[in-house]
Amino acid sequence: MNIFNTYLQYINETILILLEDNNIVLENDNLLEKIVVEVPKDKKFGDLSTNAALVLSSTFKTKPLDVAKKLKLKFENHHDFCDVCIANPGFINFTLQEDVWQKLLFNLLETGEWKYEQFGKNNNLNLEFVSANPTGPLHAGHARGAVVGDCLARILKLVGFNVTREYYINDAGNQIDVLIKSVQLRYLEQLSGINANIPENFYPGAYLIRIAKKIKNQYDDTLEKLDYENFFLKVNQLVINEILNLIKKDLLNLGVEMDIFSSEKSIIEKGFLDKVLNILKDNKLIYEGILEKPKGKADLDEWEPRPQLLFKSSLFGDDSDRALKKSDGSWTYFANDMAYHLYKIEKTKGNLINVLGADHLGYLKRIESAVKALSSNKIKLVNKVCAIVHLMNDDKKIKMSKRSGNFIMLSDLVNDLGKDVIRFIMLTRKNEQVLEFDFKKALAQNKDNPVFYVHYAYARCKSIVKNSNIFDQKFSFEEIKMLKDNNELSVIKLISQWPRVVELSAKHMEPHRICYYLIELASEFHSLWNKGKVDENLKFIHIDDTFITKSKLALINSIMLTIKSGLNILSINPMEEM
Repeated sequence: MNIFNTYLQYINETILILLEDNNIVLENDNLLEKIVVEVPKDKKFGDLSTNAALVLSSTFKTKPLDVAKKLKLKFENHHDFCDVCIANPGFINFTLQEDVWQKLLFNLLETGEWKYEQFGKNNNLNLEFVSANPTGPLHAGHARGAVVGDCLARILKLVGFNVTREYYINDAGNQIDVLIKSVQLRYLEQLSGINANIPENFYPGAYLIRIAKKIKNQYDDTLEKLDYENFFLKVNQLVINEILNLIKKDLLNLGVEMDIFSSEKSIIEKGFLDKVLNILKDNKLIYEGILEKPKGKADLDEWEPRPQLLFKSSLFGDDSDRALKKSDGSWTYFANDMAYHLYKIEKTKGNLINVLGADHLGYLKRIESAVKALSSNKIKLVNKVCAIVHLMNDDKKIKMSKRSGNFIMLSDLVNDLGKDVIRFIMLTRKNEQVLEFDFKKALAQNKDNPVFYVHYAYARCKSIVKNSNIFDQKFSFEEIKMLKDNNELSVIKLISQWPRVVELSAKHMEPHRICYYLIELASEFHSLWNKGKVDENLKFIHIDDTFITKSKLALINSIMLTIKSGLNILSINPMEEM
């Protein structure tokens, strides 16, 4: 049902005929893949545009305009085109017959759902996102990555990919030591009844008090005299499980459900670090050496001015080689990450996607190089980085601090605003752009709040159907043919773009395109609604003419179907009344 794919196929078939007519052999079979059909930036150029002549000029050994003229002669024979024109430097633009749009609307309403090209069929994808350290419940800053990852998974599934949503539990690092020490302090507080001073580097959250109470209820005072190491062995898994339960609850309340939670500790215990080492040894990709002192602060943490075990990361596009072991024999954080990615490669048997925070920007090349090395360049890793979210209230930034534990928790954000508002607004910017999330605007019931704006369009459509008092919502082509006004056709043309939006969102892994489109469609509908107040022909309900009303209702139903499809991808329930 993607009209762009339909005409792209026709254009490619026509090109092959033209090549044959001119005794020209297509030297590069991949050349046709560069040809696109898209919407012209300016409506004066028609409905569709293709770059075919520009792509083929070298094959025909002539100027793009000359190729365009040859193609134009062929295209003019197609009954769907009422006009074919050429624009510099060689674009070919098409204006489609009115009935093309009417048939598209009719077919959509006949099937009752949108269909998408299944270019991901039989392909496995592992999509890891959120993966916050299991040291406490999620805060508002985690919401963006959670929403981007979840919506991306939904989009990729629509085009046929077998997607596994994965959460990586960092339960083997130093932060777990700090967590258990913080819990031990809270546990001793519970036994003594005396509030202790929380050291600067400990976790100050009140959630640890609840966990400490649970430990006290389970063990009473039997852990009081234990040293830290034995206390850790007793409660480590209990504490991590309790915090993971908080995290899972936060995610579910946001509409996010993971398929797998993978433990760093478990992966190490299964020998994946040794597997990494063996693969690198077999491929002569490790050596003993001394790295130059890095410039970045993050890299200084694992740098040592003495011989270390190094991975030849620079052979795979990284800026430098990377340390795998420290001089004391312990593994670096990067080595553990390599083990995790090898685990994903073996388990997934397909490509990998990581949705990461902006603090990982300097880490992308090394982990991409690791995946190339560990998979012999057979597996592709895509890293999607989410820029920071500035929480605002009436245009004033809300300050949050890790050091003081002053955070807005994700659970509070969901309770105050609802998951739908959060999910939509988190996708109103490209993931790599900084996002300002303003509480006042998120609660506003006007155009400043994009969620309200889209919901209002859907609810208005519902009210039109209800007020029409027409219960037969099945439409004939004769009724749909009455949609001839340019304003109505403009909306149909926008509706026709929906499957292309979904497919491009999947191909480019850009879920924000869904929100952009829904806002545009809502805007077109509201504009048509307002025009109907002054133009009798554009009114949706004609009390004295059921036939005309039904033609308008066909358009309304297609708008509702499309908005609902978009909101379903976002895991948002459309509001039928407002």
